[in-house]
Amino acid sequence: MVVAEILTGISLVKASVDFIKSNISTCQDIGQIAGQIDDLFRGEKETQALRNKKSGGGLADQFGVESVAMETINAKLAAEQLYEVSVLVDMRFGHGTWSGIVAERAKRIAEAKEAAAKARKMERLRQEELMDNVKIGLGVFFIVAVCIGLFMFLMFSVAIATVMFDAKEITKTI
Repeated sequence: MVVAEILTGISLVKASVDFIKSNISTCQDIGQIAGQIDDLFRGEKETQALRNKKSGGGLADQFGVESVAMETINAKLAAEQLYEVSVLVDMRFGHGTWSGIVAERAKRIAEAKEAAAKARKMERLRQEELMDNVKIGLGVFFIVAVCIGLFMFLMFSVAIATVMFDAKEITKTI
């Protein structure tokens, strides 16, 4: 695992917390620090994702004490920073504001996942319907082709029979 990846998540968390701490007392509504709260959540998510990531370079990079210690400490620091911001927001905007933000975020994430799942399901159904239409179209084409082929065969057979019948008539009259 690259050290720069680990530092990206935790540095985003630290920068967001620093901005929130310095501006929490002067902001009039939560919207003024909403972007930093988004960055805080994104940085915390990146930190957790990098900690849980199993693939990486060599075994020394993946399971080395330095890497494991850095990932664990950064994840704990990110959680600590999240808690600190939650306290600051609740103190500034009233008890329950942070839990409301977290609940609304979780709700929106769940809705987005549900919408994505629904879109995948609709796309799969559309693909299945398209395949069914292609199968029906090919079946109709095959049946029409067979009917045209039989018709042409019958016409050719009648034409040959007529020519042969006419040839017999001509030879009888000669």
